[in-house]
Amino acid sequence: MTPLALILAIPAAAAALAALLPGYRLTARLNVAAAGAAFLAALALLTGPRPAPTALFLADDLNIVFIVLNSFVGFTAAAFSAGYIAHEIETGRLTPATLRFYHAMYQVMMFGMNLALVTNNIGLMWVAVELATLSTVLMVGLYRTPEALEAAWKYFILGSVGIALALFGTILVYMAAQPALGEGTPAMVWTNLLAHAAAFDPGLLNLAFVFLLLGYGTKVGLAPLHAWLPDAHAEGPTPISAVLSGLLLNVALYAVLRFKMLMAANPATLPAGPLMAAMGLASLIFAALMLYRRRDIKRLFAYSSIEHMGIITFAFGMGGPLANFAGLLHMVMHSLTKSAIFYSVGQIAQSRGTQAIAALRGLSVSNPRLAWAFALGVLAIAGLPPFGTFLSEFLLVTSTFARQPALALLLALGLLLAFGALLLRLTQVLFGEPETTPAPVRASSLPVWAHMALVALAGLHLPGALVAWFQAAARLLG
Repeated sequence: MTPLALILAIPAAAAALAALLPGYRLTARLNVAAAGAAFLAALALLTGPRPAPTALFLADDLNIVFIVLNSFVGFTAAAFSAGYIAHEIETGRLTPATLRFYHAMYQVMMFGMNLALVTNNIGLMWVAVELATLSTVLMVGLYRTPEALEAAWKYFILGSVGIALALFGTILVYMAAQPALGEGTPAMVWTNLLAHAAAFDPGLLNLAFVFLLLGYGTKVGLAPLHAWLPDAHAEGPTPISAVLSGLLLNVALYAVLRFKMLMAANPATLPAGPLMAAMGLASLIFAALMLYRRRDIKRLFAYSSIEHMGIITFAFGMGGPLANFAGLLHMVMHSLTKSAIFYSVGQIAQSRGTQAIAALRGLSVSNPRLAWAFALGVLAIAGLPPFGTFLSEFLLVTSTFARQPALALLLALGLLLAFGALLLRLTQVLFGEPETTPAPVRASSLPVWAHMALVALAGLHLPGALVAWFQAAARLLG
């Protein structure tokens, strides 16, 4: 079986097994093993011969970036989840039967995201994104508290509106392609669409992209389509918060990028970049201001995710080799850093029994090792050197300043606002006297340190092979 097939077959088989096997420990180990095997398959796809595109599947420089990142964070989240969820069972918040469902849904989610990334069919990509969304909706409501159920319901309603808009946009693309490609599957194969895009009706493509950006942009968490995201992060299990922030938002953005490439292939269409740049910049500034009002630590980093998805969307909206490179690099750095932060936040919240920032003070006194991990994550996501997030933000600001100085000033303003808010909350958590005696931390810290080591290494030195890979992906984006 090829690595491309394994990336899909492993989570599908693991989901079926997890639904049947009894016991928490067995399904937890299966979850970690399946996620690790899928990561190895993604590495084999990266290093081995690349399969030729078919009507169903595609592997190129762009989606392999997403696939490797998706499988790696999926693996570390599964590893972190094993210890984290064991603590939830001990405290009575979850039952072993619920956890069997959790592990099955985790693998369904990984299958849906992987399918969205590797498919060559725009209709199947829509189905895959919807599958990933529905599985995460079920996990957000896992605790069955009124707040968790409300968050899951809000996520479901707003996600359904978004996916309906994306479906309408997909239908419009199909209608634009029919005169050139005929009816049926050929008019939904992305490589066919890209090759013949110049012959499509530009008016239909323009209208389609608006619906696609709004539809998939809801899943990306762009303002003003973000309302589901803070609640979903705050009320769901912390490993799912890490996956939502580090992976699912990227998958939805990947769909937008594919359609942006289609727009660029038709010279008669309106440029898609300015619309993306405007939504990205608005999301950055809005989220940066909202960070000052957050009192729940998971909601704080949910708004930080909106901020960074805004930065990434702005980068791809600006376009060009350097901005696209910066966008790809920032996407990778954000996924690694934000998931590490959520791992730390999960440990902090479990040890203190609360997510309220005011009740978490004194972390440097009560748990110095956890305080260091959390502090490094926050400093990295704030964009300080020597972390890779500083490098990607520096590249984006300088490339924007060379082309649009006014936009560069707004970008820098948003970054500075977010930096101030994150530094304020960091000092509140680290310093002071602890209000309660913390409970022991069960979840492993290894995923946190592994992520932070990669982010720090990227800031100090990017290997030549990685640079060449990202440059090739940036060229595809135009």
